[in-house]
Amino acid sequence: MHKLATLTTLTALSLGAFHSAAATELQVSTWAGPNHGVNTIVWPTWGQWVEEATDGRVTVNVVHDLGPPDAQMELIADGVADVTWLFHGLMPGRFELTKLPELPTFEDFSSEAASVAYWRTHNEYFADVGEHRGVDVIGLGVHGPGSLFLDEAIDGLDDLDGKRVRIGGGTMADIASALDLTGVALPPGSTYEAATQGVIDGAMLTLEGLKSFRLAEVLPYTVQMPGGFYRGSFSLVINPNTWASLSEEDRAAIEEVSGERLSRLFGYMMDVVDVRGVEFAKQQGNTFIELPAEEVERFQQMASELPAAWFEVASDKGVDGEAARDYFLEQLDKAGAEDGISAAEVIDPEA
Repeated sequence: MHKLATLTTLTALSLGAFHSAAATELQVSTWAGPNHGVNTIVWPTWGQWVEEATDGRVTVNVVHDLGPPDAQMELIADGVADVTWLFHGLMPGRFELTKLPELPTFEDFSSEAASVAYWRTHNEYFADVGEHRGVDVIGLGVHGPGSLFLDEAIDGLDDLDGKRVRIGGGTMADIASALDLTGVALPPGSTYEAATQGVIDGAMLTLEGLKSFRLAEVLPYTVQMPGGFYRGSFSLVINPNTWASLSEEDRAAIEEVSGERLSRLFGYMMDVVDVRGVEFAKQQGNTFIELPAEEVERFQQMASELPAAWFEVASDKGVDGEAARDYFLEQLDKAGAEDGISAAEVIDPEA
């Protein structure tokens, strides 16, 4: 009986060791600061979802500073890490269809609804074009209304002429050109230092950047446009070899907590951190500027040609751009009417 008990114990230990060895830890590369919502909300929540869905067989480990934002695509494609998030505008020339959700609409809607609509539109119209070749897309996101942060107040759009403003590519580069701004290409994390040193007079970013990138401390004036000057698109991607190495059971489980659900989570996060960005800026004594109605109308005229220009680019890639945009706007309305993510479903240290 003693020998049998010993054998049973050893067998159990061996099975435990085998289970541990068989477990997979996904290495997530992230490029924003540790206090950014993607690192405090999205990755912890998705990691918990993945671990629960796979009964602990797959876990998530977030690694910072593996490379700059514009190098993340290559890091994942080369297998340096397994998962990351991309801002499409930082890779000009590679991504064009991703500009669809970035086009100004002059309407208010949540980033959560936009991210869901974008995921559905991507799968319906864009996935087969292959702009994300080399990686597999597991989620998509759209940030909140893009604003203009400045070191000085303005009364109208003409006051922007020649100002040196941080841009990140994508549609915001087109907007900067229309406004006669001098665009300075910088990743978000370099914007604070550039403003402090007088390299730039302002920055185009979403409202969450007021806090997450501390821009409220150095650029005290925020110019807003109804619905935003622009939006910004993101993707969350995984290395194809990593994905293929998982069991069919675990892939199915991860798909359940990724895709539209992960996209919704990303958008939810963006909505939450935008609110916190504004609150932080107001605590800093920042001024929020709403331009006169005639200036808003003037900007609308400037931006009116952007959709048609994007339609042409989409057509060159074999995509019916007008149909895709109509579908996106239709899904935006649908997603906005659906039940969203609740605070109880997410990990959020600041909640």
